[in-house]
Order: sequence, then C-alpha cells, then structure tokens
Amino acid sequence: MKTKVVIIEDNFPLRKGFAKIINATDNFIVENDYDNCEDAIINLKNDNATIFLVDIELPGINGVEGVKEIKKVLPNANIIMVTVYENSEIVFDALCAGATGYLTKNISPSEIIDALNEIMAGGAPMSIKIAKMVVNSFQKEPSKIELSSREKEVLTLLSEGNSYDAIAEKLFISRNTIKFHLKNIYIKLQVNSNIEAVQKASRENLL
Repeated sequence: MKTKVVIIEDNFPLRKGFAKIINATDNFIVENDYDNCEDAIINLKNDNATIFLVDIELPGINGVEGVKEIKKVLPNANIIMVTVYENSEIVFDALCAGATGYLTKNISPSEIIDALNEIMAGGAPMSIKIAKMVVNSFQKEPSKIELSSREKEVLTLLSEGNSYDAIAEKLFISRNTIKFHLKNIYIKLQVNSNIEAVQKASRENLL
C-alpha cells in the first residue's frame, strides 16, 4: 500500500508539479492537494495522510499555525515545510510547532522523493543552520551534545544492526516513538541519516 501524502500549497503549478512527481513513485501517492490550510484541516480525518507538504506562506491560516492544527488531529503526522527561505525564523517556528523538516521550493524531483523516503525512515530533512537553531533553543551549552538514556539505547541498538521493529520489541516502545527519538537525535547531532548519527555518536563517545 502506498503512503498517503497531502500537499498544501497556493502556487498551483508548483502544487501540481509536486503531485506529479510523487504520484510517479511506487511508494507514495497524493491523496489530496489544497491551496489553503482551512480546507485541508476540514478534511484531515478523511484524507488520513501520513505525510504533509505544507507551504509556510499561505493565505488565511499560515503554515506554522497549520502545523499546530494538523498535529492536534493527527499527532503522528509527518509534516515537511516548503519554503523559499532556507534560513527563515519562520522555518524554525514551524519545526518547534511540530514539523519534521523542510524543503526549499527549488528542490529537484529526486530530492523530493529522497526527503519522503527519509521521513519514512525516521529522518528529519533540514539544513545544518536550521538544525543548529533548534539545538540552541533547548541546550544551555550548544557546543556540548547530550543524548538522553533512551536516545542512546535506540542508537546503540541501531548500530548493532537491529531493525525498527526489533528495537521496538526490545525497548517495549512503538515505531512512532522510535521515529520521535531519531528526529531528536538528528537535530542534536546535526546529521541527516541513521549512519551519520551512529558515526558521529561514536566519534563523540556518546554510545
């Protein structure tokens, strides 16, 4: 079964372009697309999508507020912000509101699909600059990386070659909880993949 995607973007050509790219894949399908958050929010339960691509600058309810509303109804939704401003404070606000990552509007088709696959693997596609902003917001000492005991357990089991299902079984937690921990790990370590996370954690003697 293909993973459902909803696109919220008021630029019609861009919205349909994204939909065409996504619908051409084997793993994803655009369940619906909207030019505003209001209509998307009304149909959240009917669409029941796993991934949302949300423009930050929208008429009416903007992308940041849209993230909050989506998360209220679908707390496990993966939300990727779409913006022309790579280092915008608004991107940071959206991530703090619950977004999983962000893409720039000039992204290539292959990068769009890579980002969707990364999200489904528990990743959080974002630039190092944005990741640093997030890290700095909750770390008293940004230069010192600190992983929680649970985050260390997840990374250690991942480094040993365990699958998400195996980790979930060993730690008695859900796959969604594992994805949540991995998103935080990615942000703290400023990496974009499981391999990079394990490698950096090892170099920093965090495991």
